[in-house]
Amino acid sequence: MRQSRTWFSPGLWVALGVLLSTAVAAQPRAAKVAPAQLPPGTQAFPPEVARALEARLREELEGRLLGGLSVGIVKGDLAWTGGFGFRDLEKRLRATPRTTYRLASITKSFTAICVLQLVEAGTVSLDDDIRKWVPEFPEKPWPVTVRQLLGHLGGVSHYKEPSKENRVTKRMNTAEALGLFKDWPLVVEPGTEFTYTSYGYNLLWALVERASGMPFGKYLQQNVFAPAGMTHAALDDFRTRDAWHAAGYRLTSGGLARSHLLDVSSRFGGGGGRASVVDLLAFGRAVMAHTLVKPETTRMMHVSMETRDGRLTDYGMGFATYPLRGHYVVAHAGGQPETSTFLLLLPAERVVIALETNVEDQADLLKDLYGSLLEVLLEGGSRRRPAHATEPADEVLHEGLFRIFSYGRAFYTNHRAGLGALPEPGDLPGAFAEASRLLSRESIAADPRAAQKLVRQAHHPHAGRLFIRVGVQMAERIASAFGPEALAAYPAEGALPFFEDYLRACEKEKCPAELRFSPAVRADIARLVGPWRKANAPELRTVSLRKVPELPLALETLERVFQAAPVHPDYSEEVLALAKAPRTPPERAMRLLDWALKNHPGSIPTLLARGDAFILAGDTEAAELLYRRAFERPSGPEAMAPEKLLARAKQPQLGLGLLQIAVKLHPGAPALWRALAAREQEVGNTAAAEAALERVRELGELPPPPTDSLQAAPTP
Repeated sequence: MRQSRTWFSPGLWVALGVLLSTAVAAQPRAAKVAPAQLPPGTQAFPPEVARALEARLREELEGRLLGGLSVGIVKGDLAWTGGFGFRDLEKRLRATPRTTYRLASITKSFTAICVLQLVEAGTVSLDDDIRKWVPEFPEKPWPVTVRQLLGHLGGVSHYKEPSKENRVTKRMNTAEALGLFKDWPLVVEPGTEFTYTSYGYNLLWALVERASGMPFGKYLQQNVFAPAGMTHAALDDFRTRDAWHAAGYRLTSGGLARSHLLDVSSRFGGGGGRASVVDLLAFGRAVMAHTLVKPETTRMMHVSMETRDGRLTDYGMGFATYPLRGHYVVAHAGGQPETSTFLLLLPAERVVIALETNVEDQADLLKDLYGSLLEVLLEGGSRRRPAHATEPADEVLHEGLFRIFSYGRAFYTNHRAGLGALPEPGDLPGAFAEASRLLSRESIAADPRAAQKLVRQAHHPHAGRLFIRVGVQMAERIASAFGPEALAAYPAEGALPFFEDYLRACEKEKCPAELRFSPAVRADIARLVGPWRKANAPELRTVSLRKVPELPLALETLERVFQAAPVHPDYSEEVLALAKAPRTPPERAMRLLDWALKNHPGSIPTLLARGDAFILAGDTEAAELLYRRAFERPSGPEAMAPEKLLARAKQPQLGLGLLQIAVKLHPGAPALWRALAAREQEVGNTAAAEAALERVRELGELPPPPTDSLQAAPTP
């Protein structure tokens, strides 16, 4: 095993000691709660673990919980469940583990199980044309198979007008639900693109009814819910909701308002279920125990499908599947009127996390919650922060290292648990040579964006699953040299220690020189790993800036640790959250923004936050400089894609200035010009609005104006 290293000077240890003592003193006391309801076959976590889980949840929820939230966690045969906030705000009814919520798209996982049960029975074939079972689905230019629909590769459209389709109030039967979309053309040729679609799962709902001869709800109850021990699960019917069901809310400029009415009988197969977190934990355990389908079927569901040209979709059959910090994840998210949900399985670690809230559009909150819970459950309470690199070349280099680590550890541990096959190793010397070429800092520096694109494609089948093959060999070598338990440390320690220890394992086991990467890559690992270990030391990983009373001391300590470090943990999200907190004085908020920009000069969230501050101050020119700096980072075009800037521009005070900058970054994006025209019109800038609309016309997104001059709206 690796020996511990000490990287701190005595002065830093003194400062850190004060920092840690104040952090411990600030930990909230867990409230006394009644014994939680647990899924069948489990018992409660030890009290100290339950307290740690609840404390971390309360920390994440502070100032963020808007309505009600129910949480369920399983690790092995141990479980914890809890409720926070209110399932009904008006009646002040608290959310509990018993509360049922709409599941939205998590229902797709149930539907997929139903279909695959019928495949196992020999009734249905994965390669059946869906028209064999649903003949009223009109013939398209290409056949659409059951397999393709399960993996969102069938080309069937998702919602075209969500604002209307999420307000359907009519109760529908199967035929009426199919009628909403069946005559639409396919959006792409099946097999060529991943096109997420709830309507595609409506076709699978119809298949289950036709192939089984049973109503969908009855089939689910008999073949999924009852065998899994899901006591309160059902298709969501307003008429059968009990007193424990959560009222749904949406966020408006005036606060929370009741959700718009939606009858989910229009999408029973793709988003029509309801359940409690206890039910979802029971379902997750049943999936991992192969209670519902055979082990080989489960493994097939949990392997990413691929497009015809060899790109992984990160979606199997009814479940998303991807590596997360070196863990092999099987998951599904859900969102619709009344709800936001997330179900996460880590089969190799026997972990299930279920999150349900009765407020719409809470995906970011749920992501933060399950990330924090994994830190407590599997990573010793460490707070996993992304890496920040000052130089663009180091940013891309570290992303490549991280991808090799994450894919390698995830696939190896999943395989070692007997849950998945590994890709054939193939020509390993050639693979390590190619990986070294992609990780060459000299090549990356010549064109960071082009290099990043290659790095992000290196795990795909069309690239020979290069990063997966290399990462698996590294994980296997470390396990051989230091024991399989050594792999447990890296989700908290990061990619650089994984690479450093692989090279140590190679020294110990005398592996061929061809499998040790190039001298240049080894030199870069040596250059980066020392500063990373210092800045990501265990004593710092357990500290939350939100819970440190002596924040100036904490920031001063971190700044000293970061000095001259080419790569270090990125604290910018925590600092930005502190700056945006409701009770933060403006002067303190600006100091926090300045600290974040000084210590994370390449952080896109930091650059945008500082730019937003200039927009609010009326200095659009200064804001544009920061937005351009963010856009020029290797990840800039993706992080600042038109749809993301549009979402950001929904903030009323930012909208106009932000859109004026956005159209300069994306002059060929009609949606941005259209949004700019609307904002200019709102403030009475009629000429500017018409100029923006003219640009939309030039891009072919609007018909030309009538021959007579346009009637300008009166200026207020």
